[in-house]
Amino acid sequence: MTAPDVDWRVMREQRRPGPMQMALDEAAAATASETGTATVRTYRWDPSCLTLGYGQDPGTVDWDACDRAGVDITRRQTGGGGIYHDAYGDIAYSIAVPTDAVPGRLLDAYHLLCEPVLDAFTRLGIDADYVDESVPELHHPACYLRELHPAHDVVADGRKIAGNAQYRTRDAVVQHGSLTFSVDAPAHLDVFADPPVTAERFRERVVGIDELADVDRAAAVRTLESALVDWIESGTGSIETDAAWRDDETELARNLVVGKYRDDGWVRSPRGKSGRDHE
Repeated sequence: MTAPDVDWRVMREQRRPGPMQMALDEAAAATASETGTATVRTYRWDPSCLTLGYGQDPGTVDWDACDRAGVDITRRQTGGGGIYHDAYGDIAYSIAVPTDAVPGRLLDAYHLLCEPVLDAFTRLGIDADYVDESVPELHHPACYLRELHPAHDVVADGRKIAGNAQYRTRDAVVQHGSLTFSVDAPAHLDVFADPPVTAERFRERVVGIDELADVDRAAAVRTLESALVDWIESGTGSIETDAAWRDDETELARNLVVGKYRDDGWVRSPRGKSGRDHE
């Protein structure tokens, strides 16, 4: 499969707080809906951030521990468990594309948009792919400790190395995900309320790029960005590299931060079962 044949813009890694990153995903979806232009970007969480799944119980979070550690908290549009996005150890990406440009079957669309992610691992010399068979969950509130499923969980060396998820609006599909560059097991576990998992057990489930490849974080980001660009160029659509957000998009995102992604009514209340895809 090649990239959808639409017009694309590429945005290189930008550091922002988690609520703004989630708001920008939604702004990119609006642009895909209104103009037909797709957006692919890499981004960095600054500061470290816990994102709750769309329907996740806020009671599973240790709010005081997050406050003491300076960990931001927001809620994603996608389902699944909570994810601790370390400011150093997490490499994030998102793709926002018009709905009619991707397969209608959710799993087909998911695998299409994951192609450049898997290619990035190959370029890094890491043998990563979907897990061969299901692996039982360790702690349901934590996305990376939920059951590993062959349909969507990407593993290397038998351990999870990337989480990806989708949500859909009427006219757009957003897929976002995290590649683990470096594992900080205690920090990941500390954001949850009484997780029954030790740091050692966590490391048996999750692996970082830095354990499997001799590469620094900046080089890993460049590799992902190159894989994303080459994937887009495999199609016939135009591509704008090093694009920037339009003023109306940043204004929309700021409003979404205030009204949703940093609002207690959104973050501290489960949104209900959403039908969102897995991480």
